[in-house]
Amino acid sequence: MENLVDIYKKASLVMKPAAMKEGKLYSQQPHSGDGDFTFSRANGTQTRINKHGLIETVADNTPRLSYELDSNGNVSECPHLLLEPTRTNNILQSNDPSVSNWTDPLGRWELLNETTLSPDGSDVRVIELTEDGGSLIRLTGFSISSGTYTLSFYIKDIDGNLSGGNVDVGDEGSGAPSPSFGDVGSGWVRATRTITTTATRSHIDLQPTFSGTTNKVAIWGVQLEAGSNATSLIPTSGSSAQRMLDNCTKVSFNNMPTDYPLTAFWQGKIDNYDATGFTSQVPFSLAATGTFNCYFGLNFYSTSQLTLRRRNDSDNNHSVSFTSDKDTTYKIAVCFISANSVKIYINGTEILNSTSLTSVPYIGPNTPDSVLLGQLRNSSDTGKKNSCDQFMLFNEELTNSELTELTS
Repeated sequence: MENLVDIYKKASLVMKPAAMKEGKLYSQQPHSGDGDFTFSRANGTQTRINKHGLIETVADNTPRLSYELDSNGNVSECPHLLLEPTRTNNILQSNDPSVSNWTDPLGRWELLNETTLSPDGSDVRVIELTEDGGSLIRLTGFSISSGTYTLSFYIKDIDGNLSGGNVDVGDEGSGAPSPSFGDVGSGWVRATRTITTTATRSHIDLQPTFSGTTNKVAIWGVQLEAGSNATSLIPTSGSSAQRMLDNCTKVSFNNMPTDYPLTAFWQGKIDNYDATGFTSQVPFSLAATGTFNCYFGLNFYSTSQLTLRRRNDSDNNHSVSFTSDKDTTYKIAVCFISANSVKIYINGTEILNSTSLTSVPYIGPNTPDSVLLGQLRNSSDTGKKNSCDQFMLFNEELTNSELTELTS
């Protein structure tokens, strides 16, 4: 079996999210700093989960190294680089149920003076549900046009009696969130539901049901954003707020491969994933600076298909059957051996070994000189961002045993 440390030593570029400053994400290799990525994100409101498991705001133009929480609230050992498109939280007050846009139109809940710690470590007041047939918590004050939106919120069941319930956007799309109210435990969980509206809407309804006479819950971090998946929390306090597009690139890398063979390795999960699946998530590409149509990249085209995308004068997309899901971390190595030969390994298994690709030269009118994380081309692919746990680049063909070890 190949030694993973020795494989890492072969890499011309190694990026494992660990250290950053404003405008920069440091790479572990090369040690000279030539492989450090440039990061940008314009003024906005953005958050991450820190190493203590708390949600915190992050400064503009600073990479978000975000940790994951499991269902028991345990924090992952290593962070991932969070890369997301521009999104707006339309809810006027995401975190404070005492404000006027949190309403009780049916008189079925009461805001107590009792508090509990919220996911960012601050105090949030507890809600007592008083109607087991369906308490209705309505948030108002915004106006959205017809389209597809994702509603999300953090909730914990303090008394432990939640049994079910629905959510909707302006009385459209009524149904249970995921996880359902009945599956919420005593710790904070984030529930989501994607809903398509057909007209202008100006409120959302959270309608939990419970057993018994009353039930205490806490709700925090309510978000309503255009799109088919929930992104990181954009906190609001009186008006809507926007998080701007993340961009992470290594432009004009001095040790970029100049010809075949070459190997690229990416590790991460699929971000843009909802109940119906997803469309075209791009983990990485190798692209020519300032040239729209010169790139070599990989994307999750659908839940059952990967696509190798290559363009340099001519264009070729090579489809690979592969079934993916939202909860799995994928370690993917793509080894371009020649203009028409490629191998792909995923999580220790070879899924493609082809010598019949339509020839697309690496060197042509333009030659890739830059690494783009979460996007396909130098012009921003605004809606197809995908986060990254790790990225590596090799100026050679790795052996089958090395590819197996690297992706296992």
